Amino acid sequence: MSIENIKFDENGLVPAIVQDAQTKEILTLAYMNEESLKKSIETKETWFFSRSRQELWYKGETSGNTQNIVSMTYDCDGDAIVVEVEPNGPACHNGTISCFTESLLGEKTSESAEFLLKLEKIIAQREAERPEESYTTYLFEKGVDKILKKVGEESAEVIIAAKNRDSKELKWESADLIFHLLVLLKEQGLPFAEVLKVLEERHAGKE
Repeated sequence: MSIENIKFDENGLVPAIVQDAQTKEILTLAYMNEESLKKSIETKETWFFSRSRQELWYKGETSGNTQNIVSMTYDCDGDAIVVEVEPNGPACHNGTISCFTESLLGEKTSESAEFLLKLEKIIAQREAERPEESYTTYLFEKGVDKILKKVGEESAEVIIAAKNRDSKELKWESADLIFHLLVLLKEQGLPFAEVLKVLEERHAGKE
């Protein structure tokens, strides 16, 4: 990335769209000046320029919710940047994963749907860090055969619960199935966002 190719506006700023590198969810829109852009490139963590405080802003300095940069690209005009990151916590000061939770169509982003993305991140952290006495660590260490076995077992349990018309049991078994499916997707290197994309395309009649 060449800073010389970036076109800063009359205030010396360029918009930076921050995106989760794994889920591809847009996390926030912030602004960088030349100094914060250089710091972001050098440290591989996000630095911005606060327009309200008129000063540099290191993301996570007070909250601890830092962002490790995976890639930085700019558009054909050089007047906007996309920063793909691995977030270490919520991006928004409100405590949500993304700052974009409000809909102009009147629907608010589902907290349950947001938790699935949060759970995916937790599973990714377990896979990377392998903390002791963690069930998720146990699954990754046993490998794909064990994970597949659990997905199969939980699928069968969901079927049995549904057949027995046991809504309480169905709720629990469905949760277990979703968890193990997310573990499997991580083991396979397939972001959950890709699965959601297929569902969205089908809903739109594209598949």
